[in-house]
Amino acid sequence: MPSGASGSAGAEQQVFESHKMRMRELAREFAARQPVLEPHALAEGLGARLAYTDLGERDGAYDPEHSVILINQTHSPQRQRFTLAHEVSHALLLGDEDLLSDLHDAFEGDALEQAIETLCNVGAATILISDEELRGAVERHGASGAAIADVARRADVSAAVALYALADFVKTPTVFAVCTGGQTRTGQHRPLVVQSSASTVSMRYSLRPGTPIPEGHPIDTAFRTGLPIEEASYFPFRSGKKMPAFVTAYPLKARVLCSFEER
Repeated sequence: MPSGASGSAGAEQQVFESHKMRMRELAREFAARQPVLEPHALAEGLGARLAYTDLGERDGAYDPEHSVILINQTHSPQRQRFTLAHEVSHALLLGDEDLLSDLHDAFEGDALEQAIETLCNVGAATILISDEELRGAVERHGASGAAIADVARRADVSAAVALYALADFVKTPTVFAVCTGGQTRTGQHRPLVVQSSASTVSMRYSLRPGTPIPEGHPIDTAFRTGLPIEEASYFPFRSGKKMPAFVTAYPLKARVLCSFEER
């Protein structure tokens, strides 16, 4: 638990948001210095060498002593690209003594490690997705599932990365999510569940991964029909409580990209 928040959950959130703001600043400054976001150029922007190798279950690693970034060669190019930006963010964070000191003052143990990983994900999304791309997607589609798809396609990132970036960018109380379902390889039915999600700062609620989507919910209907849906509905909380929400559901292959705006 953060030690520098005087026992207030609201203060803890505020402290962590200030860390995210600083991480975004570092990432934007770094990206602005890069003529292209090509992998080797990103590494060279740090004065580091990029190497691909088999890292087993690890995505990547940054070795500041030898100035090398290691990326798992067995992963997809899209995943490798995000991992590289994540490791670059580790280097940027390590280079900011004030931010690093603030983190050690505010967090400890596993909470500190989680805070660092979260900030590096924020930094990675900021490097790979510009504010102009986010603003354009929201202007075209609003804070919606279609906006997730738009950002993912234009920035060449996964839907999960796109929704995290949108959650950081959008100001209205919104939850963005990717839901998956369908059939297993053996033909068995697999229920539709939340795979990943992120809430804007102003949103009071969240949806945990693994949360089931009830039959008849707009997300379920969009998944079954293959048609985008936007309508007043509810948050599908595990508890069964139905809090009003405006839901957008954008089906894409075996997933539904969606948003929940508080009503």
